[in-house]
Amino acid sequence: MLTEVNPKLPMRDKDATRDYYVHSLGFRVLGDYGNYLMVKRDNIQIHFFEFKALDPKENYGQLYIRTDDIDQLYRSLVENKVSIHPNGQLETKPWGQREFSLLDPDNNLLTFGQGV
Repeated sequence: MLTEVNPKLPMRDKDATRDYYVHSLGFRVLGDYGNYLMVKRDNIQIHFFEFKALDPKENYGQLYIRTDDIDQLYRSLVENKVSIHPNGQLETKPWGQREFSLLDPDNNLLTFGQGV
């Protein structure tokens, strides 16, 4: 039986990735193994693998993270001065989701959503 999914995203600089996810997004480090990093917040776990040659302009890494209080999450990130994607401000989408998006230091797209 399948029980969970832990996505793996590329990172160029583990220190920058750790700093962003811990200090900007409120994750905690779950594991740090040389060129591999694992972070966790609530029930969400994200893994990162080192990819020093990654060109952020050509990175198509994406995650869709569901939340049960999108308005509070959005407010807390804005208050902490986390940059929201220019085309990803909080809004209700035609497909019945309230969403916003941001980009991490390697241009991995993180979209947060909640059903309306």
